[in-house]
Amino acid sequence: MRLIVVDDDRLVVDSLKIILGAQPQIEVVGTGANGNDAVALYAEHAPDIALLDIQMPGRDGLSAAREILERDPAARVVFLTTFSDDEYIVSALKLGARGYLIKTDVAAIPPALAQVMDGKRVLEGKAIEDVDFDGTGAEAGTPRRPAAFAALTDREFEVAELIARGLDNKEIAATAYMGEGTVRNHISSILAKMGLRNRTQIAIAYLRG
Repeated sequence: MRLIVVDDDRLVVDSLKIILGAQPQIEVVGTGANGNDAVALYAEHAPDIALLDIQMPGRDGLSAAREILERDPAARVVFLTTFSDDEYIVSALKLGARGYLIKTDVAAIPPALAQVMDGKRVLEGKAIEDVDFDGTGAEAGTPRRPAAFAALTDREFEVAELIARGLDNKEIAATAYMGEGTVRNHISSILAKMGLRNRTQIAIAYLRG
């Protein structure tokens, strides 16, 4: 597989280029330091996977990924992140990224990239089932409820699922045929039952489940 690696930390880029380049199935064809580099490198090399840092000065990875995917909807974009970047993850996946990897867990990156090449999404190096992130309901059937959500009512779990799809409160209310006040109440209940702090953590718990 042919990769581009883009991260504003030169040490990270150089380390990944050496470690990933040592894998017989991986070729790093370009490296960069910001979102503009990512867009230019993708256009130049048409890599199998674009491995991008989310947070970069100037143009960030999300903005670059949006342009790359608009030009090539089949692009495989995978984000590098840290545990403190959870607030970006749902936006990244809804955008069409194939997942995110923890940049300090270098050993998990090559097998995770292989899973991406097989058509899977990866979160922290683990493959997950595809989620209907655009909220269109394209996936058939009722999703299996992750164990972490066992204490929720059916309506609360429905709200949690819609949060994971990237919908805001108004969109959830319209989709689930309930008032925005009811949506807020369900979210408060979900947070209390699961011991979470915000809606992003709800989405992450769903995706990891």
